[in-house]
Amino acid sequence: MPAYAIVTIDVLDEEAALAYAQVAQRSILDHGGRYLVAGPTPEPVEGTWDSSRLVVLEFPDMARLEEWYDSPEYREARRIREGKVRVALLFAEGSPPEGFSLPV
Repeated sequence: MPAYAIVTIDVLDEEAALAYAQVAQRSILDHGGRYLVAGPTPEPVEGTWDSSRLVVLEFPDMARLEEWYDSPEYREARRIREGKVRVALLFAEGSPPEGFSLPV
């Protein structure tokens, strides 16, 4: 079952953010992840939004996602961003429950 990392990002230091992104991207690809969404400021339609960027990553399964997050490569990326890029990160498995369907 696919697993997703949903990330909100606030950049405090643009140079550090670029260095973080390079290391993070390499680690994501090396662990079977792929970017589904990586963009500038999302447009809130309902409620409030307090982050400047949104990223959604897909991994083959939760084990690969957790392996990536705890990998030496991504720990290095987290070290680079410390105090310079604020991140909120959520893990979620992605297949709908069996028998789930949306109305047509």
